Order: sequence, then C-alpha cells, then structure tokens
Amino acid sequence: MAWGESGAWLAGETNDNLYQQLLDDAEAAPERNAERKKVVHPEEMPWEMSRQGLLKHLINEGMNTRIETMDAYMQIVPPGSKSGKHRHLAEEVLYVIEGRGYDMHQDCDVEITDEYFWKPQDKVQKFEYEAGDVIYVPPNTIHQHFNADPERPLRLISCINRIFKQCGLNDLEQLEDAPEYEEGMVLTPDVIRGFLTTAR
Repeated sequence: MAWGESGAWLAGETNDNLYQQLLDDAEAAPERNAERKKVVHPEEMPWEMSRQGLLKHLINEGMNTRIETMDAYMQIVPPGSKSGKHRHLAEEVLYVIEGRGYDMHQDCDVEITDEYFWKPQDKVQKFEYEAGDVIYVPPNTIHQHFNADPERPLRLISCINRIFKQCGLNDLEQLEDAPEYEEGMVLTPDVIRGFLTTAR
C-alpha cells in the first residue's frame, strides 16, 4: 500500500460504540429536554456573593435549562461601590437595568501559540452609562463596573457565550475581588436589601 501506511492503521484491538452513543444521545434528547426548564422563576435563580460581586444567576449551565450556548446573570453593585475586576476571553454584553455608573476597560495584547500569553496595554478607558444603555466588553479586556450613585444600586444583566468554555477556552481570571465579597456568605432577601440601600 502507498507509503506503507497499512501497518499503522491496522494496529489496535480496542473496540467502542462511540457512534452508537451519539445516536443514543440524539434519540434521548427530546425526553431529556422535556425535563429541562423553558421558564425559570425568580425563586429558582440562585444568588451568589462571588469574587466578582453580588450575582443572581438567570441562566447557567448548572441550572438544568434548555439554553445550551449562553449564561446570564444579574449583577447588583451597591450604592457607591464597585464590582470585582476580571478578564475573560469571551466577549460580554451587559444591559443596564437600573442606576448609573461607569466601566474601566483595559485591552490586552494576546498571543496564542502552543501557550497562551496576554499583556495589559497601557491605555485604560472609562465608559459612562445609565439605565437603558448596553455595555460591550471586547474579548480579553480587563474590566470593572463602578456605581456612580451613592444612594441607589446599579443593576446590570450580563450575557456571555458558553461555547468558549466548551471549546476549552474558559480563560477567566479574577484580578481584584468586589469589596462586598465574603467567602461562604449566605444571601437572603433581607441581606440583599441591605446591599441595595447602604453605601459601603
């Protein structure tokens, strides 16, 4: 045979039904999806005091919904406070539901070869916004949200593509924690109301 390749491709005695598993998964999908939520009610959306700040998860891979390709959360930044600062490879879009504030964005130079390198650029940009605006965070941009109102909360809805993670590109790095972050904090409606009304 050409190039003597037959000696290589004939080797091996491992057998597996990997294609059949794909067929079985496709056949089981309708029944499996029937059990997954198409509507998520507020009491089913988990709260988290994360290193990025106070979050209410609307759609997340761990929530057993029909959404396959994106995650979304509501972020609440208390009066006069700020979120954590982080960077991720996926682009992000945020809708400002309530309040006014600004973002600080710092682009990074990136090199992807056998290894992945990023270096912050010198320029840091400020973007101001208010309720009704949409904020775009480009890929691999260091960013942080600031609440410019000392009396009212800032609420943002964040949407990000889950496909990056599924492609092995979950490059998420926390550079600074939110001031309110406390590991293991249990959030209740009363605790959350305190964050909405108190400047910290």
